[in-house]
Amino acid sequence: MTTLRTFHGTPVLMCADEGAAIGEREALDLIGDAGYQGARWVAVPAGRLHEDFFRLRTGLAGEIVQKFANYRLGLAVVGDVSARTAASASLRDFVRECDRGRQTWFVADETELAERLTP
Repeated sequence: MTTLRTFHGTPVLMCADEGAAIGEREALDLIGDAGYQGARWVAVPAGRLHEDFFRLRTGLAGEIVQKFANYRLGLAVVGDVSARTAASASLRDFVRECDRGRQTWFVADETELAERLTP
């Protein structure tokens, strides 16, 4: 289930905390849903992402991030990923690089997402 919310004039498609794991196919469904609803960002709970997303060698994170970039949609991973980044230097670097840009962010909660979307 998804809901459309607006933070500082930016429409964000919010994914529910509960539900199936989000892999490549589900990401494409979210992109389509976001386009239909006029969202500019999609917020996905970290716990909903398929485990392979956090294992960079699988390529799933890159595939999903690239699909969002191709459709000019922002992707916000919402939730605590500190245990995962502590266990993987490459994931820690990936998160840090994503957070420097304007395409993909890893945020602790909706409040941090709203702050980042402040014009």
